[in-house]
Amino acid sequence: MAHSTQLGFQDAASPIMEELLHFHDHALMAVFLISTLVLYIITTLMTTKLSSTNTIDAQEIEMVWTIMPAIILIVIALPSLRILYLMDEISNPSITVKAVGHQWYWSYEYSDFSNINFDSYMTPTKDLNPGHFRLLEVDNRMIMPTGMTARALITAEDVLHSWAIPALGVKIDAIPGRLSQIAFLISRPGVYYGQCSEICGANHSFMPVVMEALPTQNFLNWSCASQNP
Repeated sequence: MAHSTQLGFQDAASPIMEELLHFHDHALMAVFLISTLVLYIITTLMTTKLSSTNTIDAQEIEMVWTIMPAIILIVIALPSLRILYLMDEISNPSITVKAVGHQWYWSYEYSDFSNINFDSYMTPTKDLNPGHFRLLEVDNRMIMPTGMTARALITAEDVLHSWAIPALGVKIDAIPGRLSQIAFLISRPGVYYGQCSEICGANHSFMPVVMEALPTQNFLNWSCASQNP
């Protein structure tokens, strides 16, 4: 289960989130090396007596400090573009779920099954069970299978919302009158928490997203039991 109160990133529960974590470490290392070099140069200039305020023409140095930043930017940009295209790629999803944002709750519709739709409201503090997170638990969780490519169709009924689950590397705006889509693959069972990431009104921080990932057979059993006669 992803712990939403931990410092830093949550544990990755999808291949996309794993790629994002790797890219974060890659970019952070580049920033660390640049910062170390700049700090070394500043320290050297402040401590050495062999400095001059005169402007000295040095074409070689100017070429180095022009070419090196360009190379560093390319090294950072190429993996970033790769992940960007991976996040936008949607091919042959095994299941599709539509999430509709309201003020201030979410509605879910499973279009691949007949009559599976429900609203998901935040659970009041007085109704929480042991082990549930305050302001993050809901009365009806979004149930999804693991190991299958899923597609979420996101829209809103009233104002702008944003459907986000950090452990899956998923975040997409819910815009009234527009149907956005995003794909993800859950790599392991668990309960994953998110929130509306758009300032959508007074109760903006009280419309959490809770996804429970089940093995495929357990998901099929749930879907059969949830379909209305």
